[in-house]
Amino acid sequence: MNKSTRSVTPASKTPRQAKAQKVEPRFLNRELSLLQFNERVLAMAENPSTPLLERLRYLCIVGSNLDEFFEIRVSSLKEQQRLHPTMRGPDGLTATDALVLVERAVHDLVQKLYRLLNDEVQPSLREQGVYLHHASEWNETQRAWAHELFVRDMMPLLTPIALDPAHPFPRVLNKSLNFIVPLSGEDAFGRKGSIAVVQAPRALPRVVRMPPAVSGLPHGYILLTSLIRAFAEELFPGMQAHGVFQWRVTRNSDLFVDEEEVTNLRQALQGELSQRNFGSAVRLEIDQLTPPHIEAMLQTEFGLQSADTYRVNGPANVARLMQVCQEVDRPDLLFPEFEGHVPKAFATLPTRVGAIFDLIAAGDQLLHHPYQSFQPVIDFLTSAARDPDVVAIKQTIYRTGEDSKLMELLIAAARAGKEVTVVVELMARFDEQTNINWAARLEEVGAHVVYGVVGHKTHAKMLLALRREQGKIRRYGHLGTGNYHLRTARLYTDYGLMTANPVICEDMDKVFAQLTGLGARRQLKYLLQSPFSMHESVMAMISAETALARAGKKARIMAKMNSLLEPQVIEALYVASQAGVKIDLVVRGLCALRAGVPGLSENIRLRSIIGRFLEHSRVFYFYADGQELVYLSSADWMDRNFFRRVEVAFPILDPALKRRVVRESFTLAFKDNTRAWSQQPDGQFVRVRSRAQANCLHDDLIRLLGSK
Repeated sequence: MNKSTRSVTPASKTPRQAKAQKVEPRFLNRELSLLQFNERVLAMAENPSTPLLERLRYLCIVGSNLDEFFEIRVSSLKEQQRLHPTMRGPDGLTATDALVLVERAVHDLVQKLYRLLNDEVQPSLREQGVYLHHASEWNETQRAWAHELFVRDMMPLLTPIALDPAHPFPRVLNKSLNFIVPLSGEDAFGRKGSIAVVQAPRALPRVVRMPPAVSGLPHGYILLTSLIRAFAEELFPGMQAHGVFQWRVTRNSDLFVDEEEVTNLRQALQGELSQRNFGSAVRLEIDQLTPPHIEAMLQTEFGLQSADTYRVNGPANVARLMQVCQEVDRPDLLFPEFEGHVPKAFATLPTRVGAIFDLIAAGDQLLHHPYQSFQPVIDFLTSAARDPDVVAIKQTIYRTGEDSKLMELLIAAARAGKEVTVVVELMARFDEQTNINWAARLEEVGAHVVYGVVGHKTHAKMLLALRREQGKIRRYGHLGTGNYHLRTARLYTDYGLMTANPVICEDMDKVFAQLTGLGARRQLKYLLQSPFSMHESVMAMISAETALARAGKKARIMAKMNSLLEPQVIEALYVASQAGVKIDLVVRGLCALRAGVPGLSENIRLRSIIGRFLEHSRVFYFYADGQELVYLSSADWMDRNFFRRVEVAFPILDPALKRRVVRESFTLAFKDNTRAWSQQPDGQFVRVRSRAQANCLHDDLIRLLGSK
């Protein structure tokens, strides 16, 4: 059963109040905001100045995002519709209201996506020798090659299932590729043709490279969909196929494990994962040529309506085309190659073991990925694993990847006899199995593996090394805004702080103790921690700026994050704006706040940056009467991050590093006039345009940090 995370309040307003709220809600709808974000991503694919293969990549990203949107958000709305049909969220909408608006917006988005793919991106790619060969266009040579491939490598793996009393509708995996084939004629047993289902096993490649000699182009491809459409009739000898229509079902993929009732979370989660592929259906995608009676049959089978059904003009799973982006060796069709630079302080370190600890002891070190390399973080853990003076290592893991050098280093450290403690978040959505596997490997070598706190995901990013120096233990820490994941460190913008500050590192150790043991809430001196002090601290800092503004003093708030949804924080920002506090927000995706509304939020500017890197860092700035408080964090300003997760926000204390963070997070973001979007009072986003010199946040930071 899916647990809805949508905040709700009773629907008890008068009709007049409800009407007023509908006209000018103080809060924007969460799901529609997420779809707006995907519109901005799609705009990167629409932009002719985006390199061609990158345009295709952005289409794939939107396709993948929509999959997760249905698996999690739409499924949550449907559960709320079933369980709490009259309840309203902060936006004033019931789940039914929201679903109507969401489904309308998604239909428009899907149509736009396939139009871009078919009318702009594919024709442009063909001009560059990159093409998806459709069966209707094959010449004799291509058809012969495709037929041989189908008969040799695919047909043996396909199991056609005729629908009749002896063959009920097959069980269908989440997001699996399927085909429905209307048949006529009579088979060997005298059975009359009806309808058959062909399921494409996941072992079969969805995109197949065609040899250049056959393709006639350097980079020719065939979709599995085209192959099955062309030759599916051969699966039914003696019968006549009247069309071959692809379809796909998306299911509720949110997991529910009653953590208070299980004795072994890992085992319970492992059992739940096997059922993820068979949750309740929330979306049906069908071939645009599918006959109405077959569409109706599939809707009935999965309990879906016309609003849940999406006709597609192309591959049902657009994200599969990411393979083309990865395989085609055409650097001129991609963003210019960029490799994060190792800062001079790390690049010039002596090779002796322990040198990196001397550097950190001399002063805090700030890294901004991917503009600066993630390698110093690897070197930090490598030194901790190899240095005989390091006696213990503690780390949190939320997402790390199936092939992780960092996890191998932790395993090596445990094998070397160091005390290794790893807090592995088993409930990291869609990474559950990967984390289960790493937890098992760590336990095998004697590491202490814990799964955090029941009911609270551990999302904080912390790495702590305890080193014996002159007979005493000294702590060295790394805190980050992003995951310990080498691939995403090249694609996501994140900050990392390496510090030997004894107070910060002691706070880190206290958080680890809370996660691994039992005891009362521990008071932290520098770190803000969810679910305890972060929300109240953020509210207090907003309130302090509000008081300064009312007293006629300078007041300033700047914040950067992925999502801004928490109602109390938004209301506090509205109050601050009305008091005269100047507020600048950089919010990549979800945002329930309305900026620039007269009388409500006219002193708030809100931007979203969409470009070659995924904006992922969380930064909070408060002028604080000249003290200038700067925090970096793993937490967005959302209910879940404040109240249902273990998160930390850590201060930047060095004045020079504070200036760096402000410039790199806000000054350059509000100069961007090529990749920035500005939120309007009605909640819509418009691209920032300017006749001045072109500025792009990502390009500016590459130039600023790429050579230091």
